[in-house]
Amino acid sequence: MKCEQLNIHPKLIAKLQTQEFKELTLIQEKCIPVIIQGNDVVGQAETGSGKTLAFCLPLLNKIIPGRGLQALVLTPTRELCVQVTDVFRDFGKNLGIRTTSVYGGVSIGPQIRDIRSSEIVIGTPGRLLDHLRRRTIDLGTITILVLDETDKMFEMGFVDDVEEIIRYIPKQRQLLMFSATISEEVYRLSRKHLKHPLIIKTQSYVDHTKLKQIYYDIYEQNQKFSLLVHLLNRNTDGLSIVFCGTRRESDAVSKNLARQGIRASAIHGGMKQQKRSNSLDALKTQKTKVLVATDVAARGLDIKNVTYIYNYDVPKTPTEYVHRIGRTARAGANGAAITLLTERDHDNFRRVQSNDDLLIERADMPYFRKVPFLRRFEQRNHSYRGAPRYSFGR
Repeated sequence: MKCEQLNIHPKLIAKLQTQEFKELTLIQEKCIPVIIQGNDVVGQAETGSGKTLAFCLPLLNKIIPGRGLQALVLTPTRELCVQVTDVFRDFGKNLGIRTTSVYGGVSIGPQIRDIRSSEIVIGTPGRLLDHLRRRTIDLGTITILVLDETDKMFEMGFVDDVEEIIRYIPKQRQLLMFSATISEEVYRLSRKHLKHPLIIKTQSYVDHTKLKQIYYDIYEQNQKFSLLVHLLNRNTDGLSIVFCGTRRESDAVSKNLARQGIRASAIHGGMKQQKRSNSLDALKTQKTKVLVATDVAARGLDIKNVTYIYNYDVPKTPTEYVHRIGRTARAGANGAAITLLTERDHDNFRRVQSNDDLLIERADMPYFRKVPFLRRFEQRNHSYRGAPRYSFGR
């Protein structure tokens, strides 16, 4: 469907045209008309499918400027909250619609002030509950509630928080749920709270013509980091995301990459919000070329020009693997997903390979120089504390 065919405000159409949107994605084409009609919706689509605009455009089309708070969007992470807020502000400014983001890790004062003059709030469950308990937000005027990345929200343990928030919202409302996967928990919530919902799915698949998937079987555990350095130095076109299994591993890998002259920054849930934002901004502006992340970066975030995904630690399920590799080979571009496999990763990798849609080929081990991997760093100058702890690779 052409963007011009949408039955939405002309200013929204004009905004789409200025950003060179020509064709709607499948999830947008299916969702936007039925959301405008007032239906409750459960939308499932793969990472990078355009889910945000699928609910942003019809919401903005329904909002009346100056009528107070009318819509609430819940997101699982602070990064996604900021990203969704940016989209709403970008498309809503010419309509006079004001959007406020509400998330933890920053001062609550400015949020309290901005909520009073906003028509839309985008928030994470924890901080929104904080506002509700402080009575600094009133959800009694909400007519539309959106749960974005619902499955991830539940994976992170927010199901009770979401249930509590829904109790503050009038029963006469429109409820939209968007998710990359629809688990039994997502279905249960939809059956409980949605009224005759339309379940809209788009096919989730990996385009093997655009995405090359390979793995290296590393016989010695301590060679993993050395191979990663070799590959990052060789594969320099576009941006790279290196996925690690833990916060500590993400920090250690990013600091060791910096010691090898590779511009890298880390992002994970244990960092302060400003540092997380700085890491994302550095990647988006290409001040750094490599983002070392836990799975917090695998879902929902809009990071363009990612060419390489490295699974430094193998994910535990095929679903998480698909979420990770969905960061590359987007919008018709080519990409590569590279998994670094050691003995302790074999069980997880067998689970990933149980998905027959994933064609991951074994690659020949290249010759690479061994480099040291330092485990302990001083915070200020990256010098080691006490006796040096080196391993060659990890």
